Amino acid sequence: MASLKLKKRDNGAEPDKKKLVIAGIRHQLLLLLRRRHRLFPLVSAVSGCILLILFSFSALSPPPLIHHNNQVAVEPNPDPTTTPFRENGGRSDRQLWSSRLSNFYYACSNATDTFQVTDKTRQTNRYLLIATSGGLNQQRTGIIDAVVAAYILNATLVVPKLDQKSYWKDTSNFEDIFDVDWFISHLSKDVKIIKELPKEEQSRISTSLQSMRVPRKCTPSCYLQRVLPILNKKHVVQLSKFDYRLSNNLDTELQKLRCRVNYHAVRYTESINRMGQLLVDRMRKKAKYFVALHLRFEPDMLAFSGCYYGGGQKERLELGAMRRRWKTLHAANPEKVRRHGRCLLTPEEIGLMLRGLGFGKEVHLYVASGEVYGGEVTLAPLRALFPNLHTKETLTSKKELAPFANFSSRMAALDFIVCDKSDAFVTNNNGNMARILAGRRRYLGHKVTIRPNAKKLYELFKNRHNMTWDDFSSKVRRYQTGFMGEPDEMKPGEGEFHENPASCICRTSEARVVKKKAKHVNEDDSSEYSDIGNVPIASGSDLDHSQVDEEIF
Repeated sequence: MASLKLKKRDNGAEPDKKKLVIAGIRHQLLLLLRRRHRLFPLVSAVSGCILLILFSFSALSPPPLIHHNNQVAVEPNPDPTTTPFRENGGRSDRQLWSSRLSNFYYACSNATDTFQVTDKTRQTNRYLLIATSGGLNQQRTGIIDAVVAAYILNATLVVPKLDQKSYWKDTSNFEDIFDVDWFISHLSKDVKIIKELPKEEQSRISTSLQSMRVPRKCTPSCYLQRVLPILNKKHVVQLSKFDYRLSNNLDTELQKLRCRVNYHAVRYTESINRMGQLLVDRMRKKAKYFVALHLRFEPDMLAFSGCYYGGGQKERLELGAMRRRWKTLHAANPEKVRRHGRCLLTPEEIGLMLRGLGFGKEVHLYVASGEVYGGEVTLAPLRALFPNLHTKETLTSKKELAPFANFSSRMAALDFIVCDKSDAFVTNNNGNMARILAGRRRYLGHKVTIRPNAKKLYELFKNRHNMTWDDFSSKVRRYQTGFMGEPDEMKPGEGEFHENPASCICRTSEARVVKKKAKHVNEDDSSEYSDIGNVPIASGSDLDHSQVDEEIF
């Protein structure tokens, strides 16, 4: 039998394994030509060579990938000794469930001695009617600003009317959602509020009610110039479509009045609070800590965004038809909008961001949302990353939820309560609920509030199949610095006041010292979160209040 000689490389290295395998195959083929009658042993030899080749290639192949909705994610390392996840989803190098600096900040919205109370300013013959607009949280902003407007005009405020004709068509009245008696009594020193007009005023204006709309972001002088003369003449004025009709920047005393209304006077009815607390209690029974996600991946929101989410021609036609209801919106450029960070993250992307931050697979996740576009198919990738996924429908029986199920505002109120009391709140857009909850959580102790840095994460998600999980996770943590709800992430005056109530938050003398130390630590290790960031939060929505008449969130 002829032997096949293999020469070593010039540098003295061992022959390449692949060449050895090929040489072996050639050797067996020579045997086939010379010993055809010994077929069976030959087949065995060739089979062994083929198995050797397959084994060699598999050893060199890359690690397995997870496929979700045609998107690829690198599988997190399951080795418990190297995994970045810790018990309850926290990280050993930073607590994901709280801010170390929250103890140095406190709410301070009480009026000072210079703030005039109602006993000194009350006018009995001027009445302000308010017709709010939009969904529940948009109407909440109107209710808050209505009290301030009444104070500016030195008028008696009639309990605002809720919008019953907009997108949701909810027939609820103010007293069906909010504790009206508490609302009136708690603000009695600030503004006089009554449930309805006196009968003599009702009969007088039955055919001649003066209704008007003030400009958006109307300043106190704007109200005094535009509304007060008519109010003095007619005695009763109704301000219609009242949402974001008051300036974002007011003097400190008026801003504190806003806070007293928002965080203390506006509270839900006993029945809504009871059901909301029941949902929270059932989440607490499942885990000591939980994350609440305002997913907002609903058809109306997706259509408004003008983004594309991978649903093909069917998605383009369905969302395109919905988008045409807003006649003032420009033609959509999905790629440009996404590149600028103005598209919602998909449920899978939200899940990957949370896992990258350090929240483990065992974490319980409450999803606050209406109808999710695509239903369970859309939620499947998120559920794969966080199997412990809950909603108000899964936590309750149909009988328990029945009093609320047919009223979108009451259902939204339940989600609001759970999100407010969660240990970590994640928002997927910068809409009304997200802004109000972000401000509320800042005011009540800077509880962890995560908003995706969508502009940075866009590039990361697009290229994530080219990196390891550790690289991906490290970049997620770096990009989210300044977007985690820490104190001083936003400078005073940045964003809507409802999102950043800086005038109503005070800090202790120790805060300045701790801030300097935290800044020094962050400069030494840029891969971790800064405890106090100065990164302004970019807009997460292309909603322009000056162009759109009817907001949907």
